[in-house]
Amino acid sequence: MSGERAGLSRVRGVVLPEREERTLWIDGDRLRTGPAPGADAELVVDGGFLLPGLVDVHTHPGTETSSEPFDDSVLRKHLLQHRDAGVLLVRTPGTAARMPQWVDADEELPRVRSAGRWLATPGRFFPGFGRDIREDELPVAAVEEASASSGWCKVIGDWRWDEPAVPLDLLTAAVTAVHAAGGRVSVHCQTAEGARNAVLAGADSLEHGMHLDPGLLDRMAAQGTALVPTLGVFGAKAAAIRARERSPYRDDFLTGWEGLLANVRSAYEAGVTVLAGTDSFPCGTVAAESAWLARAGMPAEAALGAASWTARDWLGLPGLTDGAPADLVAYDTDPALDPAVLAHPSRIILRGRVVR
Repeated sequence: MSGERAGLSRVRGVVLPEREERTLWIDGDRLRTGPAPGADAELVVDGGFLLPGLVDVHTHPGTETSSEPFDDSVLRKHLLQHRDAGVLLVRTPGTAARMPQWVDADEELPRVRSAGRWLATPGRFFPGFGRDIREDELPVAAVEEASASSGWCKVIGDWRWDEPAVPLDLLTAAVTAVHAAGGRVSVHCQTAEGARNAVLAGADSLEHGMHLDPGLLDRMAAQGTALVPTLGVFGAKAAAIRARERSPYRDDFLTGWEGLLANVRSAYEAGVTVLAGTDSFPCGTVAAESAWLARAGMPAEAALGAASWTARDWLGLPGLTDGAPADLVAYDTDPALDPAVLAHPSRIILRGRVVR
């Protein structure tokens, strides 16, 4: 990484999603779109396509397995993997420890929106990996994690296919409490009951959403509940499960997988915000998740936005507008025409600094 910013610089290219050719000025860590704010400005990108920095809205940096402790050096490695792939903003819906303060102060790392520790009621997560609580403790704990993080908390809404999800009244109480405190709630759900309860409780995002009843999509759109289907990680599992002759949950999983693929397109058409999240390692593979969304039936540009401008807006950050953070990726060719292009930016600029 060069890490150097020698005064004013500029980039020129076709800005997405507007598809307008523009010159953008980088003044410190901010973008400017008006007249040149200075006489001398190095041209660091000349031509091609310009996107707001990529976004992974479902990633768990800091540890790779439930048997490993959260580690600062692993966390930094994971975040650098994201950055080097052009992923300049991440949301962490659950980590093994709360996000340390040094992350926000490290200018070499992507911007992070954290959700504190996973909130796991009895029997609904890897023991000791998240924050283990009793069911009656969920509303208070949810507010605590949201308040200690970036305003998000993550509830494990269900776990195994043959066991009950977090009861609807309890999940509703947690969502209501977090909303009253100004926060947002993401819910892990991979059963029909878990997905239904998450929607009816008014959660802000469904993580995975397997077995989601498509009859709930209109309600999700109306109340602003996003869907983060994490198709890549489930697609890999589906391929492995199909290869097995026997598995205790083979049919349930494959039925849920097929329904999830169908729901991605249906959700988009219903007006649900569908976003790209990887939930896998190595970090920095959100381009592949965007390609999965397109394969599931989302229009190519919408799938691209799910990993860039749509996700940034959903997390409260602007795109390539005046005064926006100078976080962008450049491509020699249009990534909407070839999803493989998204994984290979020609320039990465984070906080006004040229990374590559």
